[in-house]
Amino acid sequence: MINPLILSVVVMTVLCLLHVNLLVSIVLAAILGGFVGGLGLSGTMEAMVLGMGDNSEIVLSYVLLGLIAAAINETHLVDFVAVKAYKNLRGKKFLLLFLLTFVGIISETVAPIHVSWIPLVVPFLLVIMNSMKLDRRAVACSLTFSLKWPYLIFPIGFGLVFHTIIARAMAQNGLEFQIKDVWKSMLVPGMAMVVGWLISVFVSYRKPREYEQDGFEFDMEYEVKFGRKEWAAAISIVVLAVVQIITKSMAWGCIASITVLLGTATADIRKSNERMNYSMRIMGAIAFIMLVAGGFSKIMVATGSIDSLVSHTASLFGTNKLAAAFFMLLIGLLITMGIGTSFGSVPIIATLYVPLGIKLGFSPAAIACLVGTAAALGDAGSPSSDVTLGPTSGLITDRQHNHIWDTCVPTFLHFNIPLLIGGVIGALIL
Repeated sequence: MINPLILSVVVMTVLCLLHVNLLVSIVLAAILGGFVGGLGLSGTMEAMVLGMGDNSEIVLSYVLLGLIAAAINETHLVDFVAVKAYKNLRGKKFLLLFLLTFVGIISETVAPIHVSWIPLVVPFLLVIMNSMKLDRRAVACSLTFSLKWPYLIFPIGFGLVFHTIIARAMAQNGLEFQIKDVWKSMLVPGMAMVVGWLISVFVSYRKPREYEQDGFEFDMEYEVKFGRKEWAAAISIVVLAVVQIITKSMAWGCIASITVLLGTATADIRKSNERMNYSMRIMGAIAFIMLVAGGFSKIMVATGSIDSLVSHTASLFGTNKLAAAFFMLLIGLLITMGIGTSFGSVPIIATLYVPLGIKLGFSPAAIACLVGTAAALGDAGSPSSDVTLGPTSGLITDRQHNHIWDTCVPTFLHFNIPLLIGGVIGALIL
């Protein structure tokens, strides 16, 4: 019988590529996987509902971010950032890409605010990108790289969380491994990912791409006044970052930011204009996708399809480390593509890979490389991952960016292939 996880991921991918609504694609794939896995109608729905609850805080955060973005867009902060960026970055598209990448890396490490800055900042820059004829697929790859690469390499911010999860999951499965040594195991796949990013920027999407300027017609040469409301909007963004860092909760950061906007009369929640409604629709749609992705994950775990997939791999390749490492990583790709989060994949993968790695004769460092890389594979390219949904939330504002073809497919090709190669090499040399 076909494995429910493989079937679900394939069905979801095909439906998305055929332009079927993403939310519908995930739901149909999850239900199909549940039925094939023997959960039945009630079991599938129960697992779906339970899994949706796992992502409830993330969902709340995305909706609140939409409200913040809409409120800030009512000030002249948008114009101010756009004009300043235009005057200083005009014609310097590679500098803009590197600056966005740098900000993304900072948002994952020393100021771990994750994707929350993207829907607040990137829409301001679309007019600049359009004037440069900058291919937004290069921007999507740069943003996804900046959100994913740091947690593989740096034991700071989200990276420390990721490395801690790996080390503890390995220890729980009988193999002690120090948190401080995880980054060493991730160096080779991390460097492979850098190569993929550079290819996306300087080769794949280097050529100009035309975009319309509809909705962005304002004079780039005039001086924008930075008044009380603009200061309040800027302060609200700083408050969002600071509170999120202190509380380790994006939701609390958003609530604090909204409090500033309301307290300074910058935001009028009663105001229901087109811009606010549109911003809320975008972020609300992403929030519902995250909810359903949690349900998909819970269904796949409940079917036992992940366990059976790994056990079949072990029986097929015996002591052939090269073949075993390759197919173990492919399985990780399927798991994370379906679950939509590297962090959530680690405990599942470690439970299966640690005993399998020991049996195959891999060193502890090599097993850490396999676990970390297998979890990271599929994060880029997954339709329901926050490292793809985040960039799309900023680039889709003027409706000239497609989540699947302009974010998921480019990031899948440029990051998952290098990670697969790098992970195999790392597992064999460590």
